[in-house]
Amino acid sequence: MGLSFSSEISLSIPDYIAGTNRFQAINKLLVVNQHWKKESWGKLKELFIKMREIGASDMEVGGPGAKNLIWFRIFGEKTAQKDLGTFTEDDVTCMMLSVLSDEQKLELFKNKNIDFSIGISLAPGEKPSRFRSDVYYETGSLAGSFRRINQKLFPIDSYEFPDPISKRINLGYEQSGLILVTGITGSGKSSTLDSIIDLNNHSNSGHIIIIGAPIEFIHDSDQCIVRHRELGDDVLSFKDGAREALRQDPDILVVGEMRDASTMAMVLEITDSGHKVFSTLHTSSAVESIHRIIGEFAADEQERVRLRLADTLSVIISQKLVPNVDGKLVLAKEILSVTSSVVAAIRNNNIAEIYQMISEGRKYGMFTIEQDLFNLFKLGKITKETAVNYANNKKRMLQLMQA
Repeated sequence: MGLSFSSEISLSIPDYIAGTNRFQAINKLLVVNQHWKKESWGKLKELFIKMREIGASDMEVGGPGAKNLIWFRIFGEKTAQKDLGTFTEDDVTCMMLSVLSDEQKLELFKNKNIDFSIGISLAPGEKPSRFRSDVYYETGSLAGSFRRINQKLFPIDSYEFPDPISKRINLGYEQSGLILVTGITGSGKSSTLDSIIDLNNHSNSGHIIIIGAPIEFIHDSDQCIVRHRELGDDVLSFKDGAREALRQDPDILVVGEMRDASTMAMVLEITDSGHKVFSTLHTSSAVESIHRIIGEFAADEQERVRLRLADTLSVIISQKLVPNVDGKLVLAKEILSVTSSVVAAIRNNNIAEIYQMISEGRKYGMFTIEQDLFNLFKLGKITKETAVNYANNKKRMLQLMQA
């Protein structure tokens, strides 16, 4: 249900005061009435607890689009939670402001958006749960998106990586190279990457530097010393963090996302200098990932970038979360392991040939998303319709079904 003091805010602030002016006025009331701020934060915490209880991965609040309701994503489906009651736009504004520092509020009012992380203990004595958070403006109202970060990592064995791939992602077997985990938003990239970091942290001696926007999972240093640097709080940009990492003696560098050409160029340079680098892209296949990196650069730079990518790329894991027959989600993935043939294809700009190399590269730990979906179908984990719907190459998917 909404906040107990909603009517008092309505009486204190006229309806004609809207947008940033209204948010600032509400913020002043929260400063004066600290118990209001405490109640607002407590209500948001209740929603976080509810997310965990029912297994929701994401929550949406506020803005006209939410229709005063709380929305949860559960096993891939985002629906309104009518049993949680309604929240006015002022209620949501109070909850959003209650979690932000003064500096973050200034950034929000200036940029109309702020991306950050929250760490909060949901039960006494419990390790803080983390939430990736984004607060933003929607037609003059405040809205928020929150993603719950699993506090228990999936064991690396649960990903069923082929042995050649398990070795290539492990610092103990391969000390350099660029490894990409790709997929659309919500495909589990961060979870996969954190499990790989965990593998290295517990099985190798070294120095791991993680640059995130925001930092999601906090790794306790074990055999490795693990540094976490969050954009905004600890470092200005992915590019800056990557460049600074060169002076910090890393064995593994994790760049949360390659968002632009300058970051990609820095990542390639660091990898070329002999480091092991992990990063992510919002792409759905290995071939698309290669095209994306090269295509980010100006035409006169693309040949140089393509040659450097051929020399540094090690593994691409492209993944999707697809609905299984039980109404939950199962991971489907495509894996490219860069062999001499793949290097030649990239160098000679014959990138289209790589899909066939993946489909025929089982002994190197490679398979296409279509082959993995077909395997999930044969195991009875997903339906034929799901396999076809989530395939990148539907024609090839149907050929596998008919073979």
